[in-house]
Amino acid sequence: MARRGGAPEVSAGSMADIAFLLLIFFLVTTTIETDAGLDRMLPPIEPPDVDVIIKEKNIFQVNINKNGQLLADDNLIDLKDLRDKAKEFLDNNGDASCTYCKGKKNPESSDNPSKAIISLKSDRETKYSTYITVQNELVGAYNELRNREANRLYNMDFVQLEADYLNPETKDKLDEDALEELKAKVKRIQELFPQKLSEAETSSSN
Repeated sequence: MARRGGAPEVSAGSMADIAFLLLIFFLVTTTIETDAGLDRMLPPIEPPDVDVIIKEKNIFQVNINKNGQLLADDNLIDLKDLRDKAKEFLDNNGDASCTYCKGKKNPESSDNPSKAIISLKSDRETKYSTYITVQNELVGAYNELRNREANRLYNMDFVQLEADYLNPETKDKLDEDALEELKAKVKRIQELFPQKLSEAETSSSN
């Protein structure tokens, strides 16, 4: 039999399958680096019914300059001291209305936890890692005070209490009444030390 002329054809039908498998392989094995972020829920944009007057002593001002230095109420402090300073401010109980607070009742500091506000301001040239670290220290101050009250009332840390409530698997493990009870516990501790962490407008260096 005579051999057919011309070059033999190469079947490309399997090439698509190979390319598809390689694509899946790289999608599964490739890792993408992500920056650390902050979990924040912003309040709705609603004009207040009345003007709110906030006393200056109820605001704990934290500033971060471009060099990463910290100022708390215009005093230069170390990062390691920030959490304790924030706790002292939140737990102060200046007006003696807080029955569970253990602060110094300094009349020049915050009246009570419901009125205490922490204001954080940073420079545009502040390192992101420094900003995140400062945020963590301030949130840590709230969590430590909340842990104290959760242990006093429920004999467990608030952080664990909140984690259990936010865990989607908890709904499968608890009945409706138990879930509502857990929610009530979390809400009660949050109300004892409400997290009022304000982000001031970023400043520019000259």
